Amino acid sequence: MFSEADQHLFSLRDILRFAVSRFNEAGLHFGHGSDNAHDEAAYLILHTLNLPPDTLEPYLDARLLPAEKEAVLKQIKRRVTERIPAAYLTRRAWQGGFDFYVDGRVIVPRSFIYELLGEPLLPWTEHEELVHRALDLCTGSGCLAVQMAHHYPAAEIDAVDLSLDALEVAAVNIERYGLEERINLIHTDLFEGLEGTYDLIVANPPYVDAESVAELPAEYLHEPKLALGSGSDGLDAVRTILSQAAGFLTPQGILLVEIGHNRDTLEAAYPELPFTWLETSGGDGFVFLLTRRQLLGEE
Repeated sequence: MFSEADQHLFSLRDILRFAVSRFNEAGLHFGHGSDNAHDEAAYLILHTLNLPPDTLEPYLDARLLPAEKEAVLKQIKRRVTERIPAAYLTRRAWQGGFDFYVDGRVIVPRSFIYELLGEPLLPWTEHEELVHRALDLCTGSGCLAVQMAHHYPAAEIDAVDLSLDALEVAAVNIERYGLEERINLIHTDLFEGLEGTYDLIVANPPYVDAESVAELPAEYLHEPKLALGSGSDGLDAVRTILSQAAGFLTPQGILLVEIGHNRDTLEAAYPELPFTWLETSGGDGFVFLLTRRQLLGEE
């Protein structure tokens, strides 16, 4: 069918229709930047043609050169046959108005934590300028560390990951935004070897339980396994964070952690902790906040 497309499709509108049909026919999973076949197809086509990613309408009736058509159909075919997330095909992902480089060494940015940085945390931080030192655990592509640097202009940030591959990607994004002097990349396992305390610790650790890992759509299998699963119930990394975080927080410091769909399991395991569940675009069950005093049982 792709060889027929090369012969009979001519305009961007033709190619877009063909891509949507193929994506729907293949039953692709969309969870790495878009949530439907049309938006995914439009993004792939516009990126491949070096067009603005948010401007489709003016170009729909434009005819493609043979080389352009070949390049676009190649991307569409790879998305269908290899189930590669679009972000890996384009090596780009957007989050919070920022443009990040990504590849198969890191998970595609999709944490809800970025929505909570800055103003939403003011009830706990009081002023952005009061965050002098911050920590991004399991930094991956470095996307949250970069956004923390934007929201907290007075902060020096440590960005930690167990994966050297991930840190190489993070270094690309940190350099892209000129933040080499403010973000320190550290190769370690969570808090191991860290020194000093932080006003803010954020963590988007692996949190997928073993049963869910086994059932992940093919698109997610292109992502590093290290960044997805965390024990039978998905909470191994979170347990370590909860047991050690207080020792790395300043007296007024706060901990922000994303845990996926594990709220009920987490609350059952830690009935003594007064989790504050923050509202995100996905709901109020994905990211919790705890203060140092709460972690120590002092309030």
